[in-house]
Amino acid sequence: MEFSAAFRTALALILELDPTLLEIVQLSLSVSLSAVAIAALIGLPLGAAVALGRFPGRGAVIVLLNASMGLPPVVVGLVVYLALSRAGPLGEFGLLFTPRAMVVAQTILVLPIIAALSRQVVEDLWGEYAEQLRSLGAGRLRAIPTLLWDGRFSLLTAILAGFGRASAEVGAIIVVGGNIAGVTRTMTTAIALETSRGDLALALGLGIVLITLVALINAGAYLAGEVARQHAAAAP
Repeated sequence: MEFSAAFRTALALILELDPTLLEIVQLSLSVSLSAVAIAALIGLPLGAAVALGRFPGRGAVIVLLNASMGLPPVVVGLVVYLALSRAGPLGEFGLLFTPRAMVVAQTILVLPIIAALSRQVVEDLWGEYAEQLRSLGAGRLRAIPTLLWDGRFSLLTAILAGFGRASAEVGAIIVVGGNIAGVTRTMTTAIALETSRGDLALALGLGIVLITLVALINAGAYLAGEVARQHAAAAP
């Protein structure tokens, strides 16, 4: 199929809301949003605790968090696969080759990003407002909710960065999900498969949707950053 014809067919699939395309997009968003929500619930307080806590090995934890932002997805997929396989410690739950296994893998990939970025945001805010918070009787740990709320716009950027990583992920979820049609096939895995099959129309259609999502994520991150800067400038 020529590129121009494939592109027209891809646009038709999107505009006509092709059921196969919608099913893949829906599963992709469900898995990625679930992973980001779990990672945010863990990563935001974890990052804040590392930022304000004083404990032995804190420097090593910070280095580990920063290094984990670049975890190889295929390696994460392999570790999760071994843990969820029948011979693994979690094999009895039967999670392998299910959307839940993909959520686990994506959560592991996204968690360090959110935790590391939130640590930096909270640490910067503590440096700015430490004296005021201490005067109000708020110690380091008691200040965590206040600082998380005050840095909500910057933290939103961290969450969007995590969602961008999750939505574009392919290596780990192929390993733990198996790329099963109608069960674990996401946009990225479907693009890889359909391209190898020569079905460029569906691959292009999914690619257009994925690029649109990434563009919207980046726009959201930019707007969140602008709001954060305006909020900081307006603060007394």
